[in-house]
Amino acid sequence: MTTTVSPPQARPESESETQVRQNWSERLAPYAYIAPFFLIFAIFGLVPLLFTFYVALFDWNPIGEHVFVGFDNFARLLGDTRFWNAAWNTISIWLLSTVPQLLVALVLAHLLNHARLRLALFWRMSMLVPYITSVAATTIVFAQMFDRDYGLLNWLLGLVGVEPINFLQSGWGSHVMIAVMVAWRWFGYTTLLYLASLQAVPRTIYEAAAVDGAGAWKQFRHISIPSLRPVIVFTIVTSTIGGLQIFTEPLLVTTTSPLTCGSARQCQTLTLFLYEQGFGQFQFGYGSAIGVALFVLIIAIASLNYVLSTRIRPERG
Repeated sequence: MTTTVSPPQARPESESETQVRQNWSERLAPYAYIAPFFLIFAIFGLVPLLFTFYVALFDWNPIGEHVFVGFDNFARLLGDTRFWNAAWNTISIWLLSTVPQLLVALVLAHLLNHARLRLALFWRMSMLVPYITSVAATTIVFAQMFDRDYGLLNWLLGLVGVEPINFLQSGWGSHVMIAVMVAWRWFGYTTLLYLASLQAVPRTIYEAAAVDGAGAWKQFRHISIPSLRPVIVFTIVTSTIGGLQIFTEPLLVTTTSPLTCGSARQCQTLTLFLYEQGFGQFQFGYGSAIGVALFVLIIAIASLNYVLSTRIRPERG
């Protein structure tokens, strides 16, 4: 007589175990969703950044020896007048382009939010045309406008008796020319960011303010600006990061010496100086030290701008 042994039955999962498993899935799911971004950032962002810090400690010849020199590249950097000239040019162009751009975008967004225009969507979307225009094409057009002999701007100045100005050969003139190009390219994009945020503000708030006697300026100051606080902080920080890394405009604005942006380095930025030392003279260690200095400068100024911009507080009733 044979005895049949039945296989053990699986114990049914209890309700508490099911709940625990679901809780773990809910907790881990968000990390799984954002993991691809951090993985890609680590490969293409963090690793190159750390490698730049590493190379800055060497006299790095791309086809020769790599001699460890410690902080000698940074000491050389602090005594290099070309570096300080490039740092001043970078900060000057950044201020001349970023501050007017953000102010004009803020005012224009407020006006567009209240204006009653036919084909309003068309006019608003047309503000993206500068943003999608090729930087090379923009540089060619503005270089012609600021030309000493045949430029439109000098022609207009001549009508009021002002002598022609050679913008490219002067420090302040080249800074203004590049800053205008940068501001023209980005102000439409920034305006649309501000406008999208303003359209989320209920109209009843402006109507109530108007009933209480608040004019356009008070509405702009006490309603529009506080309502835009998160977007203003975002645009200030991103404009700082982008403005301090400006490269293409000063590279294309002159054809005789593009890496120095003129014979006197009058508009050479830090990124141009980095490119000149790293890929023009193949001093990768020194170029990496310039990159580290630029990174520290961007972090410092962006942090300062963030702290100052967060002082904009919403109005409380």
